[in-house]
Parts: sequence; C-alpha cells; structure tokens
Amino acid sequence: MATMMASVEQREVLRCDHCSLVQFRTANALCRRCHKSIVVEVPPPAPAPLALVTAAPVLDNGLQVAHAVRDLRHVRNLSQRQLAARMNVPRTYISKIENGKAMPTLSSLDRLAKALQVDMSALLRDAKTRHQEEAAVLMNDPFLAEIAAYTSKLDALQRSIFLNHVRELASGHRRTA
Repeated sequence: MATMMASVEQREVLRCDHCSLVQFRTANALCRRCHKSIVVEVPPPAPAPLALVTAAPVLDNGLQVAHAVRDLRHVRNLSQRQLAARMNVPRTYISKIENGKAMPTLSSLDRLAKALQVDMSALLRDAKTRHQEEAAVLMNDPFLAEIAAYTSKLDALQRSIFLNHVRELASGHRRTA
C-alpha cells in the first residue's frame, strides 16, 4: 500500500515571524520549532462611511495608490517588511496594497504616508504628476539643473560612463591612476 503525498506546488510555504523557520503550512498552523502561530492575519479594513465609498473610483480601483506605495517604498530603499514594521501591520498587507488586492482605509493611508514620510496626497496622485513634481524639486537645485543641461546632449555610452563615475564618487570609491 503506497502513501499518496501532496505535490510541493499545492503546499503553502511560510516563514515563522517568531523564529524565522521556513516551513510548509502545518495542519494545526503552528510553527514546528517554536510552536507559535504561523498564520498571518491581515487586519480587517474599517468600514468606510457611505460618502467615501462613492469617491473610490477616483483612485482607479487602487492601482494608482498601489503604484505610489511601491514607487515611494523603492525610492526610500525600504522592504515590504520594513514598511510593515513602521506601520505595525503584517507584511502581507503591504503586498496586497501594492498588488491592488487590498485598498487601504483612510487611517491606513495616513499611516502609510507617515511611514513613507510623505503627504497623504502623494499616495493619491498619478505616477506622471508625482514624477513631474519630483523632477521640479530636483531642478530647483542649480547644480543638478546645470548637469541636466549637459547630460541631455550625451549619447548612451557617454551617459553610461558619466553615471558610473557619479556612482563611484557617491559610494566613496576612488580610482588611483
């Protein structure tokens, strides 16, 4: 009599938040090492008032918010886990927001904005407007404006060489001749 085993593709792999053991989901949802729950629960969103529910289509089904959160998180060099820790929510909640599977409530948007160190309106703007505003802020710096005037005249190879030199300078590595 052979024992039928489930294929690996059908089993969910989880990491215990307490002891960091990577394991398959167990039948009792407890960690095999520390015996604490490995089930990550996403906090249920607070019910929104009726007036706010009608305003949801302005957010384009959360896609603009999702892109804004992901872009701002990358700009600040934060992982989903770090952002979740700043907000005191599970990492999976951040993932669901970024993938457009969950729409944050107003209180979550406020906590997201504080964690990302931006105004809440930055999360609600489309990417084009956000990038234009960021470029305008950068172009207010006279040094960067002068460099931008020159770099626009460079071809791809020259631009690549220039960027590599800037990266070396920024990282503190110096070439000796």
